Amino acid sequence: MEDMNIVIVGHVDHGKSTVVGRLLADTDSLPEGRLEQVRETCKRNAKPFEYAFLLDALKDEQAQGITIDAARCFFKTRLRNYMIIDAPGHVEFLKNMVTGASRAEAALLVIDAAEGIRENTRRHGYLLSMLGIRQVAVLVNKMDLVAYDRLRFEKTVQEYADFLKRIGIIPSAYIPTSGMEGDNIARHSANTPWFTGRTVLEELDHFQSSKPPVSQPFRMPVQGVYKFTRKGDNRRIIAGTIESGRLQAGEEVVFYPSGKTSRVRTLEGFNRETPQCLEAGWAAGFTLEEQIYVKRGDLVCKAGEPRPRVTSRVKVNLFWLGKEPLVPKKEYVLKLGTAKMGFRIEEIVRVLDAATLQAGKRDWVARHEVAECILKLKKAIAFDQAWELAQTGRFVIVDRYEIAGGGIVDEALEEQPAPLRERLPLRHEPGEKSVILPEERAERYNQRATLIVITGPEGVGKQTLARALEKKLFEEGKIVYFWGTGNVLSGASADLGKSANNRRPEQLRRMTEVARILLDAGVILIITAAELSPEDLAAIRTVIEAGRIETVWVGEEGGDSGYDLQIPAVNSEETAVGAVKELLQDRGVIFKAW
Repeated sequence: MEDMNIVIVGHVDHGKSTVVGRLLADTDSLPEGRLEQVRETCKRNAKPFEYAFLLDALKDEQAQGITIDAARCFFKTRLRNYMIIDAPGHVEFLKNMVTGASRAEAALLVIDAAEGIRENTRRHGYLLSMLGIRQVAVLVNKMDLVAYDRLRFEKTVQEYADFLKRIGIIPSAYIPTSGMEGDNIARHSANTPWFTGRTVLEELDHFQSSKPPVSQPFRMPVQGVYKFTRKGDNRRIIAGTIESGRLQAGEEVVFYPSGKTSRVRTLEGFNRETPQCLEAGWAAGFTLEEQIYVKRGDLVCKAGEPRPRVTSRVKVNLFWLGKEPLVPKKEYVLKLGTAKMGFRIEEIVRVLDAATLQAGKRDWVARHEVAECILKLKKAIAFDQAWELAQTGRFVIVDRYEIAGGGIVDEALEEQPAPLRERLPLRHEPGEKSVILPEERAERYNQRATLIVITGPEGVGKQTLARALEKKLFEEGKIVYFWGTGNVLSGASADLGKSANNRRPEQLRRMTEVARILLDAGVILIITAAELSPEDLAAIRTVIEAGRIETVWVGEEGGDSGYDLQIPAVNSEETAVGAVKELLQDRGVIFKAW
């Protein structure tokens, strides 16, 4: 039998818990004796029995450590095993859908026939639409309270259908139900002879089960990197849940946003035999032939398949749930897959009331409103646009350690034009090129002119390494120069104000222009800079060819700039210098005897 995840949503007191309790009871999915036990408890307390109490009983079991999860109820029909996710609020709903392991393929949306459509009813409909859940059945519940009035049912259907149509949802069915009385839940009701459609259980079985997206490009957000040392085990396993595609040993993988590549050495499974192939839906891992630095938040893809988007600017549709309005100048945290990144609102394009669908232009987004926004992330991340691949295009927003919103990535935007790229056309071509070719200088100096960029967090020994490297290469007869950050600030960038908005990019531009001149002169130039981003390196490469740059990241964490070498700590100058020197020899920058 196949499995299917269902989410049930609806306004408070519209009868979700009663419907779920009835589904559990009518499919004999409750623990043995539980129904009778709850009935007896109600009788002793002189309370009328309600099916919603079954969920309370299951919560009690959960609190006692028993394995039943009241937020995720299980039942089965003749066709499928179902897991029904009870989403009591917007936050839980978003969390379940975006970050939870169990994502719903279909939804039951419950409306109270007596009370009618509420604002939350419309908001839930909008959330379903935004998150891409297209299989929806609407239950007009508590029909017993309106004497099974057909006109009341049809009026509710007409009103809500008009709303859903505007947001692109066409429900597969509208079903008049009474969770309390069991009307049209598991059996057709004699109280609604005018209704000839399917019951709730029949409608569930009528939903199409979505298959794992194995035919889509391979995507696996890196959950962690695990090392084993016992009994000589030296495996370094890249682990995560595969969102789409499939992977086999021997295939080349690419880690974004860095773009670093390696080849899969072995596939690894947890508590199972070594698989021949990893597929979408698996929590699994693999090892690499060439060890490269990989971290949580990277997105693993396969070489030769469509690439994910990598940028620090995205246009999104988001649903805001925070108590305080979403505003442009405040910093928030975006969680997309396993990536986590700070961001600010660059622009609120438009604001939409999810209940009324009225749109407007404002500088803030209030609670329960939907907005189209442009986000500026602190660094580039890898993702897919939701319309291309929903699994890696959904996100949540965290404000002060709480989930305050969520949404989908609608469009990957170009980075803001980097000053270097922007001003490159303004740079005058050298009026007079040297008559000495770069190859002639390389032969004469016995070295290849190269820019060595040493980057990483503050206080990790970047300058110490740079100075020691300069000294070592000089003693070996190389034409080498270390141009420290202080020299840049007090020299080429001395006229830049400390508070100027473009200080860093302009400083980078000037440094790169000077570096280009020194490379033309045949020098090995060493520079240091704090935490250069992929955008910074890309900007440098607009002036200096990538083949003339070697990057060294110093520090344990970070290093998503696509560096050539990582040195976790400069504990020994000799060892660190030796590692860089070996890199230069391997790349042919300096001579290696044998």
